[in-house]
Amino acid sequence: MTVRTLIIDNQNIAIEEGSTILDATKEAGIFIPTLCHLDGVSEAAACRLCLVEIEGSNKLFPACVTQVAEEMVVQTNTLKLQEYRRMTIELFFAEGNHFCAVCVANNNCELQDMAIAVGMDHSRFPYQFPKREIDVSHPMFGIDHNRCILCTRCVRVCDEIEGAHVWDVANRGSECKIISGLNQPWGTVEACTSCGKCVDACPTGAIFRKGSTVAEKERDRSKLEFIVNAREKHEWTR
Repeated sequence: MTVRTLIIDNQNIAIEEGSTILDATKEAGIFIPTLCHLDGVSEAAACRLCLVEIEGSNKLFPACVTQVAEEMVVQTNTLKLQEYRRMTIELFFAEGNHFCAVCVANNNCELQDMAIAVGMDHSRFPYQFPKREIDVSHPMFGIDHNRCILCTRCVRVCDEIEGAHVWDVANRGSECKIISGLNQPWGTVEACTSCGKCVDACPTGAIFRKGSTVAEKERDRSKLEFIVNAREKHEWTR
């Protein structure tokens, strides 16, 4: 095993070659905010919250997909990064319709948690109030596009863990949205196994179990962790 040594926030860290900066910070106990990252599935680098500074470059790098290099010097919490992350969260709130007080995920929402973590108490940007639909055609679940932040966790979990590939991303810019099937109502998509993994993966209240009311959404990430660990350890054949 080849090991790379680097410095992150003035800490000397040694980690296996091929690991990402996010892997290294987790191993060192250094917190980097994320929203699109989910253990056990591929990285999308969609939320841009995990951007870090690397000595010798003026660019910002997403920690989730940037591999470590020998003698790399990384800063994860500079004033520049703090401001950038706060602005990113403000944009999430301004571009969607996030009314926490009436959301099923209130007090159990990663977007809320990140807003607190980065010190956001208001958005400096004008709210767009986009017109987005709600699909409750599925007998067990619903999706409220008003709360979606396009992290694509549901897409990757359904494809890479469940193997159904019910979800995908359509359109561009402000029209970009998560779709089921070939832009069909969720309840009509025959590929859906009703496993609920997308509900457990969703960081907000966008995908939820029908019948949930304000602050009642619960996730069971242990199910995803069990499946991922079993797959990696080849336990299915035992």
